[in-house]
Amino acid sequence: MEIIDASNLAPSPGNLDIIRYLIVEDFDTKEKISEACRQPFIKDAPFLVVICSDITRVKIMYGERAEKYTRQTAGAVIENFLLKAVNNGFVSCWIGAFDDNIVKEILSIPESIEVEAILPVAYKHKLDKTKQKEKPNLINRVFFHSYKNKFYKLPEKVRRDDI
Repeated sequence: MEIIDASNLAPSPGNLDIIRYLIVEDFDTKEKISEACRQPFIKDAPFLVVICSDITRVKIMYGERAEKYTRQTAGAVIENFLLKAVNNGFVSCWIGAFDDNIVKEILSIPESIEVEAILPVAYKHKLDKTKQKEKPNLINRVFFHSYKNKFYKLPEKVRRDDI
């Protein structure tokens, strides 16, 4: 619950409570979910946290931008969850590839609620030492002042307070 509490501190549009957390510990249910994800290792995690969103109130306040804001909120919640899990000695990963309809059916999630991610959580010492793939170099992903500009140029007029 400490991890979920930390993830719940993520910003949301209008400070709306749009994220739902579904904790799954039952092995048979985890096995069905792992099949819906086509990732067998999921069933071996002691528990799963399924992150869901309810966009209803966001649509009322933000109209056409509601979906974008909801996805951004879900991403922030998931990242907070993963960071706090690692900080507390757990391992987890962000599962985004799954059959939405099957997961909703397994967990009796209403049609109006979106499943954003499935987060298997385990103790670090219980897993094999698998190595994460190395991330691409930032040189091709960080730009300054305009897209694709890889070179930083100090603005001609820099206020002393900016430094």
